[in-house]
Amino acid sequence: MAFTALPLFPLDLVLFPEEAIPIHIFEPRYRDLLSDCLRESAPFGMVRMHEGKMEKIGCTARIQDVLRTHDDGASDIMVVGDERFLIGEIFHVARYHTADVDVQADIVETPDLEERERLIAQHIKLLELAGRTPSPSSYENRPRVSYFVGRNSGLSTEQRQLLLEMRSEVERIRYMVGHLLEFIPAVERAESLRRKISSNGHFPDFPPE
Repeated sequence: MAFTALPLFPLDLVLFPEEAIPIHIFEPRYRDLLSDCLRESAPFGMVRMHEGKMEKIGCTARIQDVLRTHDDGASDIMVVGDERFLIGEIFHVARYHTADVDVQADIVETPDLEERERLIAQHIKLLELAGRTPSPSSYENRPRVSYFVGRNSGLSTEQRQLLLEMRSEVERIRYMVGHLLEFIPAVERAESLRRKISSNGHFPDFPPE
């Protein structure tokens, strides 16, 4: 599947398929993009732009809701990620950039059930450390559970881009398991330190200056 002249919205963030995020639209050219997409009920492409460089892999975004329209013409919208795409030719003739893109379907592989369950258990533990009470049912019927877990697992923007570019759920699950193996202990250490600091006004375990 391909999109011809897909409007592009470059930002220093990464959107995952099925992920919902709020976006503030204020530049005139992107207000035009929003207006065009709303009028045509069309998606646009979210793609990471960092230090003047645009990534080749992005994610199509569909406008779920216009949350607020400001007096100055800016808007707050909620978008939902749809499909990963590869940018082909970029066009600069419109008020905003557009590109011909190809949707990048996953390589068909069956993830190892044990490794998938391990990832889910890790994520539940992480959320519990953050004071959340996750439901195991939240992970059911998610063919790409890696993206669901990746939404709030302490990934940097670079790591989110790397995860988005992976075309195999097997590879993504393996990557996320490795990430959480390192990230969860770091969160546990930070939480332990926070409790220690908040429980007394001094630092008895710290060496004197």
